[in-house]
Amino acid sequence: MLITTGLAVVMLFVLTSLAGSKIAGVREWAQANALAILALALSACRGIVPDLLSIEVANGLFAVAICLMLAGFRLHLGRTVPVRLLAAGCALTVAAVAVFHVGFDSLPLRTVVVSVFHGIICLAIGLAIPTHSHARLRYAYLYTRCAALVLALGHLVRGCAYAFQADVPAAFLEPTTQNLVFFALGTLALPGLTLGAVMMANARMVSDAVHAADHDYLTGASTRRAFFAVAEHEQARARRHGSGLGLLLLDVDHFKRINDTHGHAVGDQVLRELVAVTQDVVRKVDVCARLGGEEFAVLLPDAQLDTALAVAERLRAALDRSLQEAPGAARVPYTVSIGVAMLQEDDSFAGFMARADAALYAAKAGGRNRVVSAQAGAHPAAPNPAARAACG
Repeated sequence: MLITTGLAVVMLFVLTSLAGSKIAGVREWAQANALAILALALSACRGIVPDLLSIEVANGLFAVAICLMLAGFRLHLGRTVPVRLLAAGCALTVAAVAVFHVGFDSLPLRTVVVSVFHGIICLAIGLAIPTHSHARLRYAYLYTRCAALVLALGHLVRGCAYAFQADVPAAFLEPTTQNLVFFALGTLALPGLTLGAVMMANARMVSDAVHAADHDYLTGASTRRAFFAVAEHEQARARRHGSGLGLLLLDVDHFKRINDTHGHAVGDQVLRELVAVTQDVVRKVDVCARLGGEEFAVLLPDAQLDTALAVAERLRAALDRSLQEAPGAARVPYTVSIGVAMLQEDDSFAGFMARADAALYAAKAGGRNRVVSAQAGAHPAAPNPAARAACG
């Protein structure tokens, strides 16, 4: 019991350190461990404090603690918590414990009641954890699911074992192998589940941090860093398999004018809509990224020139639209220019980008709201920045 109490204290400190992470479920898991510490202290004082505290109150605290663990997991997974059902289960458990203490004193029957309740909650935790998840979350989810299901099975076995001994007098913590094994199962269940909770919270924070680093905060598109990492991988794959790799560079026409005339909030909405429309037009395997400002890139793996040009034209047409700033407000028209390039045999990625950038510059210089393809095999120098700025 001292070891279990120590583990609960350690887990409480760990969960408290995560309180500022805004990860759903952390507060409930911390509250569960705090109640478990108190329940263990009361159970350890059996014979020193009144039985009401060491039996009814201690078991009630354990019941609320395991329910808080379930609530934490469900909140963490974005699910609702059946508060009334859990409250009713706790109340019935405590009432049954009181009956088999005050009405008919039987430690085995009390153990059966507690085991059934804890087993059901552990089963509910195990079934709540999804079997399919993101790779970064998979190990934590698998551990927690397995731990909860093993604990549910253990509680079932414990309940059955004591049910067959209901008429045999037993003392609390009687030093028999069965009693000590089952008691350890009951007391170590919460630390085991809390370890899974901490693993899940940590995995979620890592996953969120990686997602934030790889995705633009405003638009949700991939960041420049993430785009270049994917592009290098796709370039190497295209060379290995001899497949095509297309690149679209697109830029909002006269974007500075939109910001100056209508404000940055409208400009931000234009960029968000641009990404949303782009992701609807391109395939799931294509990568849309914000390179900076109003310039975006779309990488097209396993694509040939005709496919890339068709996608670019569909995208240009879809983005030739107006944006409603507010109900009843004047529409803000905007269009995009798109440069298209295909990876050539002797291309470096810098050269690949430069050809697409030159094609984008040509689209702007040619009147905007159009698609221009880089000439196959050509490696034009990047356009003069001053001239590029003049084109908008």
